[in-house]
Amino acid sequence: MTTSRQPPQDLAASLLAAALLLPGVQALADEPPQGGSISLRYLDYADRQSGLDRIRAHSPSIAVTAPVASDWSIEGTLTADDVSGASPRYHTAVSGASHMQDERKAGDIAVTRYFRRGTLTAGAAYSTEHDYVSRALSLNGTVSSEDNNTTWAFGIAGSRDRIDPVNHVVVDEHKRTLSILAGVTRVLTPNDIGQLTLTRTNGDGYFNDPYKLFDNRPRSRRQNTVLLRWNHFVDSTGGTSRLSYRYYSDSFRIRAHTLSGEYVQPLGGGWSIVPELRLYTQSAAYFYYDPVYDGTLGPPFPPGFASAEPNRLSSPDQRLSGFGAVTAGLKVQREIGKLWTVDVKVEGYEQRGNWRLFHDGSPGLAPLHARIFQVGLTRRW
Repeated sequence: MTTSRQPPQDLAASLLAAALLLPGVQALADEPPQGGSISLRYLDYADRQSGLDRIRAHSPSIAVTAPVASDWSIEGTLTADDVSGASPRYHTAVSGASHMQDERKAGDIAVTRYFRRGTLTAGAAYSTEHDYVSRALSLNGTVSSEDNNTTWAFGIAGSRDRIDPVNHVVVDEHKRTLSILAGVTRVLTPNDIGQLTLTRTNGDGYFNDPYKLFDNRPRSRRQNTVLLRWNHFVDSTGGTSRLSYRYYSDSFRIRAHTLSGEYVQPLGGGWSIVPELRLYTQSAAYFYYDPVYDGTLGPPFPPGFASAEPNRLSSPDQRLSGFGAVTAGLKVQREIGKLWTVDVKVEGYEQRGNWRLFHDGSPGLAPLHARIFQVGLTRRW
């Protein structure tokens, strides 16, 4: 039986997320790339829960960046995901959608025009699964100060998704989002760069998971994100620390905090290592419920189901629960000559309801463990 694997974030938000990539410790300059590159990557993902092997995903991708004439550049990415597995333990719908097999194909392209003190980028993205299709467009721009020490950024993006689940709970449903972004990046000292980004996303349409029983969510969602980043170059080691904090809130009353840190350390001979650590915590959506026994019917029925209203807002989706999570990873990179780069990255992820900070977590959520492996090869010209 197949089941929907909706994208982890809207394509519009993904396009805007790429609009502000904090550079290394260097002056901020709006210059086209001097050469092109092609990158091949492969990602292998697997997670498990209380002895249950859940989701397994294989994701090869290719990315190309190339200068065009003297003031233009173009970049694009193609990705294919092969996903299989089972629904989360304690959150499986009795409708029978406990096992899934899906393939997702996605692509995006962006064209950038460079000016003396700014850039303008137009982008488009497309993603398709057997029951979910998403399209997005974006427009991003930057303006730099005369000394190139400060860059202001702005962006707007919109997406339109079509949902056609195989169980025909709904037919030809849609979801639309509009995102706006504003940010500033500034050289603080010869060794420090800071960045502040604000993002607002308004979404309307179908937000339910059609494969979960009793999943009935609002038909609108308002999302706000504040992102702070700081890069610091360490003179004594020649390495760079990269710290970030992200605060997220939405109209589902989810509040989330993410604290991330990584350290890039060159080792000589073209080698470098990048350890990283990420801490995450979120509160539950106001309509989320843990499908556990509470003296009534028990899983997967929501509390008070016998007297529940037919259109009552509710969801047992683990992604809407209250939980905390820790991700630890290590990346090893080797530059071979001036044209080739090889990198390997391994990450471990663990999610638990009782790791939720500031408020109570969701005790009905079984711990989730995941392993992510990535390997990449880049050729420059």
